[in-house]
Amino acid sequence: MTIARAIAAAIHAKPGETRAALAGFALFFSIFAGYFMLRPVREAMGIAAGIDQLQWLFTATFVATVVVVPLFAWLSSRVPRRAFAGWVYAVFAANLAGFALAFHAMPGNLWIARGFYVWISVYNLFVVSVSWSVMADVFDARQARRLFAFIAAGASVGGLVGPAAGALLVGVIGHPGLLLLAAALLGVALALKPGLMRWRERGGAGRPGAPPAETARRPLAGNPFSGMARVLRSPYLLAISGFVVLLAATTTFLYFEQARLVATLFPDRDTQVRVFSLIDIAVQAGALLAQAFVTGRVAQRLGVRVLLAGVPLLVCVGFVALALAPGFAMLAALMIVRRIGEHAFVRPGREMLFAPLEAQDKYKAKAFIDTVVYRAGDAVSAWMRSALDLLGQGLAWPALVGAGCALAWGSLGWYLGGRADSRGRQDGRGMERTALPRGPVAAR
Repeated sequence: MTIARAIAAAIHAKPGETRAALAGFALFFSIFAGYFMLRPVREAMGIAAGIDQLQWLFTATFVATVVVVPLFAWLSSRVPRRAFAGWVYAVFAANLAGFALAFHAMPGNLWIARGFYVWISVYNLFVVSVSWSVMADVFDARQARRLFAFIAAGASVGGLVGPAAGALLVGVIGHPGLLLLAAALLGVALALKPGLMRWRERGGAGRPGAPPAETARRPLAGNPFSGMARVLRSPYLLAISGFVVLLAATTTFLYFEQARLVATLFPDRDTQVRVFSLIDIAVQAGALLAQAFVTGRVAQRLGVRVLLAGVPLLVCVGFVALALAPGFAMLAALMIVRRIGEHAFVRPGREMLFAPLEAQDKYKAKAFIDTVVYRAGDAVSAWMRSALDLLGQGLAWPALVGAGCALAWGSLGWYLGGRADSRGRQDGRGMERTALPRGPVAAR
């Protein structure tokens, strides 16, 4: 067996798909390596503003997201889909360079630190959302079921390399240098994307027998608010929105407790950065192993339903355990399990929900869900958590409410996964009845 065939077998790629899957892997590696270099710094800056101020930072992030989304939608209405992600990467790379200059000129400025916390939270959602939109556009639904686990592993490898590289380099190049390095990694993603869009027309979702490839050369129709309108008109997209809100709620409840315990146990900022980096490394290593050996097999044998419902049910059990035995070790274990599960199972499963949809749903509606809906869930959950703290029952009430949210999250995931599995079976029967055209551009 040649190396190329061995790689294809390992990642479940069919002939002609390996190079595109590797490019998708490399694109996600570049994006996540840059982001996870900066994430521990962001977390330490959030603590510096005060634990009792976190809900304000979450609210500011939501407001910033609401402001940026119409600009994002306006751009998607004027730039061809094949160039859209490149514009997004270029804009955010320029923003990274601007923050690098600000940190260099005014180190220690608290307002710049707060601005960076809010901005990188917006940056993360938009860049990751548009990257998954590209993948959902490049690969059809059947290819997505086989290849998205491997492509998502690029994010985990980047998330493993990023914090380790940041910890090693921050003493040499400082925070401004890390920002410039992250901007350069966005440039790598920018260079990889055109090749993926070209392959889409030969062997991906735009190949003969699939929707016409030339539509990728045109901007998306609609106005800056069409993504929201499409979500409000679609029960399916509303269900995905509810899934995302419940995901955000459980994440926020755990995040607040993590911030409180880290601030109490590790008052030094450098130590806080190291603690957050170690948690990130553990999460990405676990997610990488799961994506390499488990996710693809679960998706193919058990379906999207198990990807979307299994992790929330584990988190529900973890919240109950946290209520019974509160402490940093239990919290860290639950945080690591939840984040591994999200990266390895929930995120690939969630992206599979969009693969069969129209381009406007993949770009505009998906961007609205991944940004405004997600950050709205963050902000509401943050204020809910602050209100529960006023009851003075310690971690018990937040943990029990978190368990309820996780149970509802899993139930909605079971429903959505069932819809995706049903559609996948129908597509499979259709593919068996209609053979793809023969020729050099058909994916075989």
